[in-house]
Amino acid sequence: MTEGNFVDYVKVYAESGNGGKGSVHLHREKYITKGGPDGGDGGRGGHVIVRGNSNLWTLVNYKFRKHFKAGHGEHGAKSRSTGADGEDVYMEVPLGTVVRDTETNEILFEITEHGEEKILVEGGKGGRGNWHFKTSTNQTPRYAQPGIPGQETRVTLELKVLADVGLVGFPNAGKSTLLSVITSAKPKIADYEFTTLKPNLGIVEYRDFQSFVMADIPGIIEGAAEGKGLGHYFLRHIERNATLLFLIPADSKDISKEYEILLDELRRYNPELLDKQRLVAISKSDMLDDELMHEMRVELDKDLKNVTYMFISSVAQQGIQELKDRLWNMLNQ
Repeated sequence: MTEGNFVDYVKVYAESGNGGKGSVHLHREKYITKGGPDGGDGGRGGHVIVRGNSNLWTLVNYKFRKHFKAGHGEHGAKSRSTGADGEDVYMEVPLGTVVRDTETNEILFEITEHGEEKILVEGGKGGRGNWHFKTSTNQTPRYAQPGIPGQETRVTLELKVLADVGLVGFPNAGKSTLLSVITSAKPKIADYEFTTLKPNLGIVEYRDFQSFVMADIPGIIEGAAEGKGLGHYFLRHIERNATLLFLIPADSKDISKEYEILLDELRRYNPELLDKQRLVAISKSDMLDDELMHEMRVELDKDLKNVTYMFISSVAQQGIQELKDRLWNMLNQ
């Protein structure tokens, strides 16, 4: 999937159909001149329905089509015939989509299962035909109910990536390189910050034909929790990951400080993120010799207490299999 096709935030307009009018009709037939009222009910207006689809990974279908309008219900007819319901309109979305009211920013619902359906806007009810209003004192009512108008709304669709492992780190930490090495994904890789502007997903193939999904989340910067840069757009994707893999380059000035800054950004955005399992990987470790790596271990054991860490190199393929093993064990505990 190219980066331009990964759309994770769109605003759309949805309008349901009007209900059909009830019929005002008096039964007429040969030899029956005064058969009484027999006007049928109007049909229900069409709903606009959001439906989960596990085969979709992005909201790219809504990049250019932003208006959805359901069909109107048909009017009632004679012989108590009910009008046909208006045609429903379905909006297929990937799993992990959050639907918000654009004006109030209130979360309306979330779609997390394949085939799950939620009515976004209900169609108007059809009006009742005149036969409903027949009484002993009014045996030929010449009125019926009009159909109820449809509703309209403007909503925002937000996709929170559903992945088993989320890569967390500062820009240019080597997340895209790692993803390209352990999966068949082909993210954009370059030697400058914010090469990745959209999440990339890859399937990690494990032993015995098993696999898990890894997401390369765009780099976090200090102040992201307050929306600095594109903080909120990036951080929301981390909410759906089962395990967080913190990636910090070996040439960082202070590895433990970088880890604390990343952790603090997650804490300020959503404290519940700290309940997730965490693993720290020191990337680009092929530039370290044995002596330097030993010194770093001594420092990290003091600074990163009770935190599991390991050294890896995506380019030199060092520690990659061990990383897969650890992640698999964490996901299946």
